Amino acid sequence: MAAFVPGSKPSKRWLGLALWLLLVFAVAMIGSLATSPKIPAWYASLNKPAFTPPSWLFAPVWTILYALMGVAAWRVARGGGPSHLHGSAAWLFFGQLALNGLWSPAFFALENPALGLAVILLLITVLVPTLVVFLRHDRPAGLMLLPYLAWVGFAAILNGAIVMLN
Repeated sequence: MAAFVPGSKPSKRWLGLALWLLLVFAVAMIGSLATSPKIPAWYASLNKPAFTPPSWLFAPVWTILYALMGVAAWRVARGGGPSHLHGSAAWLFFGQLALNGLWSPAFFALENPALGLAVILLLITVLVPTLVVFLRHDRPAGLMLLPYLAWVGFAAILNGAIVMLN
């Protein structure tokens, strides 16, 4: 995991931040491509619980969350600390990011809320230890993942309700 080796020059650090942000926003783009075409017809036709947020809220919330994820990963990547922590932090982060990227295709592109629920529950099981490892390595980085965990937890409840209502 060479990406988790700290850089010594300031320009390298800023380049690292840009690369982390590029990575997480690439995953966001995958989600958007799977989601956007399905909202007007398929998603609109689903029975949803009363606590469903308005559709316009999802894009700004996810933009903030992806930015926080990128900055958190960058902070852990540039920090010092035991080398084994870099490895576990990297594997956990990439694992949760992959599951995050799989949710939209599962739920929206495949029009399969049950599969989406399975993916999001797996995401939570990887995200919790990611947050713990990040907290141990760089407390601010770990704290940056708390809103993400809260939103994914809410999304899992919403996803579960959609499964039950449809």
